[in-house]
Amino acid sequence: MAAPHDRLPLAEQVEQLLAMDGPLPIVMADDPVLRRGAEPFDGQLEPALLARFVEALRRTMHAAPGVGLAAPQVGVPLRIAVIEDPAPVPEEVRLARGRVPQPFRVLVNPSYEPVGAGRAAFFEGCLSVPGWQAVVARHAQVRLTGADEHGRAVDELFEGWPARIVQHETDHLDGVLYLDRAELRSLSSNTAVAERWARPTPDEAARELGFELPD
Repeated sequence: MAAPHDRLPLAEQVEQLLAMDGPLPIVMADDPVLRRGAEPFDGQLEPALLARFVEALRRTMHAAPGVGLAAPQVGVPLRIAVIEDPAPVPEEVRLARGRVPQPFRVLVNPSYEPVGAGRAAFFEGCLSVPGWQAVVARHAQVRLTGADEHGRAVDELFEGWPARIVQHETDHLDGVLYLDRAELRSLSSNTAVAERWARPTPDEAARELGFELPD
């Protein structure tokens, strides 16, 4: 049975959220909104409300902090996500993971497809699964299509860590969590990742915990 909030028109849901002070509350992995899949954005929020919602997503992502946030993670089942990554990492991590700065972006109705057969596996976390990380093998390069918040078409290639971010956030819009794609033998607390597996790649964790990495 849907909660009363869920039965409200989406614009009213968003207005209620924006009436709160501070960052928006992030829903946890057991919330059905993260599993239903989001509906395509087709003008459910008029431009001024959409702009306010996008800014709230940005503030919430920064406060968490994270490098991406999808609308369902704040309880709004629309195909909208934001990403931004200043990539404050050491050079060896940047080289190993292909993690380069990404400016703030809004993704509306995004979808992705792999480019080539390359895959890369690294520890990954999620704001809706706080305190834990696991190794996820993802496409090394993807083509992302969709639109931005102004309705302009997006058709871009992403590789390395930016490709991981857009896959993670787009998956949220399809009702998929990173744990659905993870090597569960790698599941580790944030503390364990920082103290035991803090390497540019998860090779040591794979050896010690007994799981396979993609070739």
